[in-house]
Amino acid sequence: MDFLDYAQLTTGQKISYKIKSFFTGIPGAIAGIVRAVINFFKGIFTWIGKGFAGYGSRFVKGDIGTKLSYVIMGAGSALHGQIGKGLCFLAAEIGYIMFMMNFGLTYISKIYGNVHFDEVNVEINGVKQIAENVDVNGVVGNVSPIYDVDPIFGARSVVNLDSLDDSNKVLLFFVMTVIVSIAFFAVYITNTKSAFKSQEIIAEGNKPISFIEELKMFLDERFHVTMLVIPVVGLLVFTVLPIIFTIFMAFTNYDKEHQPPGNMYWWVGFKNFADIFYSNPDKSATFGKILLWTLVWAVFATFTNYIFGIILALMINKKEIKFKGFWRTMFVVTAAVPQFVTLLICSLLLADSGPINDTLKSMGMQTIPFLSDAGWARVTVIVVNMWVGIPYTMLISSGLLMNIPEDLYESARIDGANAFQQFTKITFPYIFFVTTPYLITTFVGNINNFNVIYFLTGGGPSPASYYKAGQTDLLVTWLYKLTTQSSDFNLAAVIGIIVFIICAAGSLITFNMSKASKNEEEFS
Repeated sequence: MDFLDYAQLTTGQKISYKIKSFFTGIPGAIAGIVRAVINFFKGIFTWIGKGFAGYGSRFVKGDIGTKLSYVIMGAGSALHGQIGKGLCFLAAEIGYIMFMMNFGLTYISKIYGNVHFDEVNVEINGVKQIAENVDVNGVVGNVSPIYDVDPIFGARSVVNLDSLDDSNKVLLFFVMTVIVSIAFFAVYITNTKSAFKSQEIIAEGNKPISFIEELKMFLDERFHVTMLVIPVVGLLVFTVLPIIFTIFMAFTNYDKEHQPPGNMYWWVGFKNFADIFYSNPDKSATFGKILLWTLVWAVFATFTNYIFGIILALMINKKEIKFKGFWRTMFVVTAAVPQFVTLLICSLLLADSGPINDTLKSMGMQTIPFLSDAGWARVTVIVVNMWVGIPYTMLISSGLLMNIPEDLYESARIDGANAFQQFTKITFPYIFFVTTPYLITTFVGNINNFNVIYFLTGGGPSPASYYKAGQTDLLVTWLYKLTTQSSDFNLAAVIGIIVFIICAAGSLITFNMSKASKNEEEFS
């Protein structure tokens, strides 16, 4: 549909057309993301291929020093006159070898081990027996004094092997070893490149820079590299390592019955994912209900705050309104109060025996189960979230409204546009264009909005049909309960992965379909 056809549509037809365009555009957006992912991995493999080609080319073209650096790190740099740099590379190699011999190889060998028992006491269908030559494959860490040998046949063994490490240590140190090995590999490749580069400099009749001069470069033109060292190390230790650890945990049976160091846990493949989606009725039913409520909550929590925040900003920004600064300040104060304080006070006020219901009861009126009835509780959390969330949108929208040129409104009034038409044609399109990224981050934030649910309802009410969850629980609060209350770490890890996929996919699809992505440099 071209612009002239679109302009002749009624307001309702335009809304219907935009809704239809949004949903029909989803497959194309998904296809675009898939293509981007494929191109990303294609680029990675191309980069790896070029890296191996360069690695081989440097060895073929290199002199004795460069070739020697492939075995003894730093040899090429030292033989080419960069002795200090060569000693640093050699120290890195010696340190890595010592690390692997005394630490890394131990945990690599244990990450997927085999535990053998010559003789154990087992109980099969209530009958105690002696089993010989029992093997358990894929063990991560310590063996429990009581653990399942064969869950299918109900066999249980009674053993005690204190000599094995606990599962968490094995998995954590394995991940750490992998990260250290990747970092060392990067240093190793840098060593070969440095040796070959110094060889080329000498072949041109020049002298490679000294180690001291190269160190000075990291305080001058390469100072940005120096400043990034600490953040990158922190990112690896406090972000990358926990993420990889959590992903691995989703493929184990790390739950309340397998708690290290007393008990071990081991690999179970995709069993936890199967439990969440279909194989375990209690878990899959709970997951489906909580996922649906999480999405409904995210939509309402996001768009109620967004729309009413814009309306509030428009009301305050009208010329007829006096004391604009006072009204903005009042709502800023509302946002300045710590959110958890507001939520705890609301929880006390809206409780079944709270002041509001006591007042209704004293007036002879029916009390309202704000937090104890599922329907009322869900409406309550949305309304209370509006109270704590609208001021933020109001502040952002107020700043944007002040930047819309007044000439646009004057031209619209000359053309006969009323207030509603000015809002739909000028104000809202401009605000929406600028705040699309904010809207997406708010939606993702509401999917993970822990505070409102936890401090207001605690996830309740909690029926028996829900697996360790309540009817107002979001995926993130359910994850919290699974880890802190029932120690179902494997299930919580699966939910964390699913939440990440939902947020990442939703954000990419929505942003790529928005005008803020397609027309980054202009507003129309």
